[in-house]
Amino acid sequence: MKIVHALIVKSLAESLLVSALAVGFYLKTFPPTFQGWGEATSNQIAGWAVDQADQSRPLTVQLFVDGNLISGAVANLARPDIVLSGWARDASHGYAFAVPGLSAGVHEARVFVLHQGVGNRKTLQLVGDPIPFSVDEQGTFHDLTNRPAPRGAR
Repeated sequence: MKIVHALIVKSLAESLLVSALAVGFYLKTFPPTFQGWGEATSNQIAGWAVDQADQSRPLTVQLFVDGNLISGAVANLARPDIVLSGWARDASHGYAFAVPGLSAGVHEARVFVLHQGVGNRKTLQLVGDPIPFSVDEQGTFHDLTNRPAPRGAR
């Protein structure tokens, strides 16, 4: 009977160890500290991205529209609204992407942070929600979200 109890304890210990390693790897690869928000303005996709664990570090972001990579940039444009709303200590976390040549109709933008993960692996992590928008015949964007900006951000 003692051997059965020993095997059960060993199995539980191994399960806990593997679970802890998996959670640690996941948190290193996809840190929960990235925050962001975006919107479609009349002619661009704009917003902000902040790493709450290191707010002094500007993040590299990439814009995808309808699943296609459009562009990448460093989110370092001034966004005083994120300081006023408490999301960051300084305003240098904004981004703005021009998206020329989209056909009229409904589209979806997603902004991802490019993150150096474990080893040499890089991962993309979605910041904020997907941004549905339409483009009219004149090429003007219209944001289709029905969500308010977070905590006072514009």
